[in-house]
Amino acid sequence: MASNDLTHEQAEKKISELKANIKKWSDEYYTYDSPSVEDSVYDQTYRQLVDLEGQFPDLVTADSPTQEVGDQTLPGFTKVPHPIPMLSLGDVFSKQELEDFVDHLSNEENVEFEYNCELKIDGLSISLRYENGILVQGSTRGNGQIGEDITNNIRTIKSIPKKLSRPINIEARGECYMPKQSFVELNERRQLDGDAPFANPRNAAAGSLRQLNPQVTAHRKLSTFMYNVADYDDLRTDTQSGLLEELKSLGFEINPDYKVARNMSEISEYIDKYQQLRDGLPYGIDGIVIKANHLADHRRLGATVKDPHWAIAFKFPPEEAQTVVHEIEWTVGRTGVVTPIAVMDPVVLAGSTVSRASLHNPDYLQEKDIRINDTVKLHKAGDIIPEISTYIKEKRPNQSEPYQIPTKCPSCGSKLVHLDGEVALRCINPQCPAQLTEGLTHFASRDAMNIDGLGPKIIAQLFQRKFLKDVAGLYDLTFQQLITLDKFGEKSANNLLSAIDNSRANSLERLLYGIGIRHVGAKAARLIAQKFKNIDNIMAAKSQDIAQIDTMGMTIADSVVTYFSMPESVELIKKLEVAGVNMEYTGVSEESVQNSGSYFADKRIVLTGKLNDITRAEATEWLENHGAKVSSSVSRNTDLVIAGEDPGSKYDKANSLGVAIWTEQQFRDEMAAEND
Repeated sequence: MASNDLTHEQAEKKISELKANIKKWSDEYYTYDSPSVEDSVYDQTYRQLVDLEGQFPDLVTADSPTQEVGDQTLPGFTKVPHPIPMLSLGDVFSKQELEDFVDHLSNEENVEFEYNCELKIDGLSISLRYENGILVQGSTRGNGQIGEDITNNIRTIKSIPKKLSRPINIEARGECYMPKQSFVELNERRQLDGDAPFANPRNAAAGSLRQLNPQVTAHRKLSTFMYNVADYDDLRTDTQSGLLEELKSLGFEINPDYKVARNMSEISEYIDKYQQLRDGLPYGIDGIVIKANHLADHRRLGATVKDPHWAIAFKFPPEEAQTVVHEIEWTVGRTGVVTPIAVMDPVVLAGSTVSRASLHNPDYLQEKDIRINDTVKLHKAGDIIPEISTYIKEKRPNQSEPYQIPTKCPSCGSKLVHLDGEVALRCINPQCPAQLTEGLTHFASRDAMNIDGLGPKIIAQLFQRKFLKDVAGLYDLTFQQLITLDKFGEKSANNLLSAIDNSRANSLERLLYGIGIRHVGAKAARLIAQKFKNIDNIMAAKSQDIAQIDTMGMTIADSVVTYFSMPESVELIKKLEVAGVNMEYTGVSEESVQNSGSYFADKRIVLTGKLNDITRAEATEWLENHGAKVSSSVSRNTDLVIAGEDPGSKYDKANSLGVAIWTEQQFRDEMAAEND
């Protein structure tokens, strides 16, 4: 079914699925430097989400990946706010799309427009702050608003000057990358040491830069290219090309292979040139960045909360190689989804060796008609785990037979089923070992029970040693058990026991989200917990009762009722209760919101621009606790827009619709009045 044929309910469900996949893949790629899908899969899914949200703007939420920059910060690092946000770039994948972008910019001008073309370096975005020409801080982009302090690590990188040629105050921004040769040498050492090799140079660079031990970073031989500044006022240039030369004169490394272009023809020539040269470059690139060359146009054109209007990234098409599929393995996820993985002859793509590729789901596998012993074409964009595009018909063995989709779970042997017409194949056995380990990882995650230090590798060990069978078993773990785990000392064991113990006091919504009910995200869990107050009331609720909660719907309601109708679920809740896990909602009650007389109660509110005195997440939580419905898109139903610095298109739309607009200070004043 085409996206423009979807009903509102179908679109809501599809958007939820797309967001879940993109969030998982983004966390793997940006936060944990361990991607599980390749660039083209992410890009296609992201583009599908953008298109769907464009058709159904009321379904755009503040937590949508389209409203966020990307990277997240890691525990263990001091947080660094970016007063001027570090934005990401929008992507295009064809020259026609790029030409549309170029035409859009140039059509606004009465004179010939200039563009600066730059190589898109495949690394990690960084910011370097100098005071009087002296390096004082280095940080990652993080989520664009807040990054990680990596100053000690930055100081070990030879290409980063500790002192500039002029005593100026400046925040330079650019890319930290691992040269290809350094990547090869690093992986050779890791393999000799028995460690898993990095998937690609980008993830190796990110993993090296985000080390708590600067000596590790120093040995990884990282380098940098700087290409931007937070503020242009102290520079002696009015163009992007001039800015690069200015950065060079200050002592920074810049990529010299930039070009000023005046039309699409010159841009196209630049793209073709470096698409041919990319494999011979000593560093990885995955595209070309095209920017308006005049800095005045940067200020005039502005940006969204996510990316600038004056720049775009043209992504190279994926590279291809041929290999042979020898086996198809099936992995089981937290929700029971069983995913086919092709196991192939190792092949080198974009500088790394690949031997496995996801086949996503049975429909995809059958649509591609991939079979054992097929020779297939493998493509890989951005140096991420590859995807099979097609098999080569003339190389298929004469005795080849269509691959038979399994009917039994590879982990527990239970019957596999399709639910609600989904393409996914699922194991619905709640005691399936593979699901239990994945479910435990989710239960311990930050938005759920927030058990710091309990990651997938530790959980796998706990299961292997039969120390637990389900999430309730976490609360029975002992020091003597934990101390036997690999690389676990007394401090690690005590810290984990303390984190587990602290999680007992969490408000009910964290538990409700953590137990992994289908379709119930963190926000839905909070609304349900707020409405019903305790677990007994939720377990006794009917679908109609839950569906009456604003924004909930029957899909979520039925899923909650179905979950608690299973004896295994009831037994799990009893075990958690005996373990001392809180079963009450301890957040702001629905009644207190309704009786508070808050100005914000029942108002639909949009936040836009940069807030200085409060984070977007804190503002959203405060507003929701005072009865507001926070949305990410402006419409005629919006009651109020709260605008920080550089508010962008949402501000303009609110003005055009006559929607009330407050400054951050007005919002803070009202907060203070209501808190009193």
